[in-house]
Amino acid sequence: MEIAVLIPCYNEALTIGKVIDDFKKELPNAKIYVYDNNSRDRTAEIAEEHGAIVKKEYRQGKGNVVRSMFFDIEADYYIMIDGDDTYPAEFAHSLLEPIMNNEADMVIGDRLSNGTYESENKRNFHNFGNNLVKGLINTLYKSNINDIMTGYRAFNKFFVKSFPVMSPGFEIETELSIHSLDKRFLIKELPINYRDRPEGSESKLNTFSDGIKVLRTIFTLFKDFKPFFFFLLWAVIFFLLGLAAGIPVIVEFLSTQFVTKVPSAILAVGLEILSMLSLACALILDTVVANSRKQYELELHRVKALIRSK
Repeated sequence: MEIAVLIPCYNEALTIGKVIDDFKKELPNAKIYVYDNNSRDRTAEIAEEHGAIVKKEYRQGKGNVVRSMFFDIEADYYIMIDGDDTYPAEFAHSLLEPIMNNEADMVIGDRLSNGTYESENKRNFHNFGNNLVKGLINTLYKSNINDIMTGYRAFNKFFVKSFPVMSPGFEIETELSIHSLDKRFLIKELPINYRDRPEGSESKLNTFSDGIKVLRTIFTLFKDFKPFFFFLLWAVIFFLLGLAAGIPVIVEFLSTQFVTKVPSAILAVGLEILSMLSLACALILDTVVANSRKQYELELHRVKALIRSK
């Protein structure tokens, strides 16, 4: 069985050599792939010196790198890891075990359960952001995933070859989690240790701008995957706002038989029309998504048959 270690990299010259050596020690028969994403340092050269298979991805963003990796690399089992040496390689065996035993399609390396992320991570608001994203997704999907945004994951071939990567950047982890929940893939979480970046290694994440991108991704995927609840929510909001604007007009008309609050009446009618349009969108798009899910299930059967034939 062939194992592929996937390492997307951008300016990780300080740590990439150690990450490769650690995985060669833990998984000596695995192929280690480093996809260099326009690094301005010696990341690619160092990765080659340490024996990795190095390729270039010129479209900037981690999502673009993962997309190319999933397209290009053929293996039975995959491990995705960041090149910043924050995830210990020795947990690779425990992440792969449920995949190899057909207990999961994706295994998540959970940094948050044992408290090492909160103690090691020195970046302000990252813990708050992780908890916010986790709460939103678990509420929307009635799930209990503890670490939505971890970069340490294992996959089987079935998952990799059927996952449509849409996010271009660091939102990819959020997309992986939401896609898995929405398409009912088997997910398992295992606690792992986390360590902060070594001295001199700088994070590529911007707490606020990348946080906004992640929230925008959740908003977009919620609209795409659960349009009935998305547009029903807007229908209720518009209905209540229209009611608030229209009640004084109705009360005035019932008591005087006249309407002097014409702007309020127009506003109320407009809001109620928007509410009805949102409800219509909810019903129509719910049918569209249901048919899309059926088509995706048929595509999964085709992918699984293709994998088995190989």
